[in-house]
Amino acid sequence: MLTLRKSLVAMVTAAALATTASTFTANASAAPHAATRAALEAQVKAGHPGALIQVRDGNGVWNASAGVADLDTGRKRLPEDHIRIGSITKSFTSVVVLQLEAEGRLSLDDTVEKLLPGVVRGNGYDGRAITLRQLLNHTSGVFNYSDDENFEHMAREGWPEHRNDAKTPSELVATGLSNKPDFAPGKGWNYSNTNYVLAGMIIEKVTGRTYASEVERRVIKPLGLRETTLPGTSVKMPEPHGRAYSKLLLHETNPDAKIWDTTEITNTWVWAAGEIISTTGDVNRYFGALLGGKLLPAKQQKELLTTVPTPDKRYAYGLGLYRMDLPCGGYVWTHGGGVHGSTSEATSSPDGRHTMMFNANGDWATLEATEVVKAEYCGTTA
Repeated sequence: MLTLRKSLVAMVTAAALATTASTFTANASAAPHAATRAALEAQVKAGHPGALIQVRDGNGVWNASAGVADLDTGRKRLPEDHIRIGSITKSFTSVVVLQLEAEGRLSLDDTVEKLLPGVVRGNGYDGRAITLRQLLNHTSGVFNYSDDENFEHMAREGWPEHRNDAKTPSELVATGLSNKPDFAPGKGWNYSNTNYVLAGMIIEKVTGRTYASEVERRVIKPLGLRETTLPGTSVKMPEPHGRAYSKLLLHETNPDAKIWDTTEITNTWVWAAGEIISTTGDVNRYFGALLGGKLLPAKQQKELLTTVPTPDKRYAYGLGLYRMDLPCGGYVWTHGGGVHGSTSEATSSPDGRHTMMFNANGDWATLEATEVVKAEYCGTTA
């Protein structure tokens, strides 16, 4: 989540740097990725306990890590480690919706009222004026429930006691709709997890199956993503995995804030907006297939990559993907994912032949994850 990732950033201290001294491991083909290696180490120097990356391009597969997977044991991060990928999940949700459109079971121009009668009404909302397309490209104006000041899973007071409280999609939507709209439908842009929870509910309404089963049937199994799961109410991580560490939003301006182990935590609070657990290898395989045109017919692929402007001129948003302009020219398709203790960035060249998946097991470093993207695709570091 781009907005979540930004909001999780906090100042790093000398003590944290001492605790997470950088150690680096890579395979023998590291030379072509020297700038990326430096950017990976910089993420650890900036505060993350550890960082992990896999790149797939014409030279093959390159895996590298810096820092540690576990602050207690000092274990290094492994390419096989499972990670919470956060809002990278949104592109999976969009793929399922677009496949349903290709099958004639819905249209991106259908209104939310048609697809979910009575769900988006009141407090300034009218589902008759909001389309499915507007949900997927964040132009609906629907308030982001995770920005609600009383939403306990965003680490306000009492978060430790609520970390594993299961949330239903209806509860998440209700939290979003209890706030006034950000703007009239189609009259602005604002990143909103509520949009993708509604999209997940639409998938279930149209298919009569669970959101998780549709993602598994349509994306995970066809691509052979054996390490990718949707955890539902489980708080456990598949093995192997490192630890995840967070300072929590409550302490975002406090450099001496307590570091929490957030490895085991419910993902129900993000559901279709960010629940997936995967590996760097599986995400790269998925992004390569997605941008390579292997998951959608040509018409729906064009819709996936049709963008709207965002307030940050470097980015435009499609349907679950950002188009990011590179400082060296050209662009890539990317999406970040930030949940407590896990910061990710998945990226691909426009043709799907050069993919990169980055993850850090912390959320308070002073460098954006996109600095790793610039290093990999431009060969320079900040």
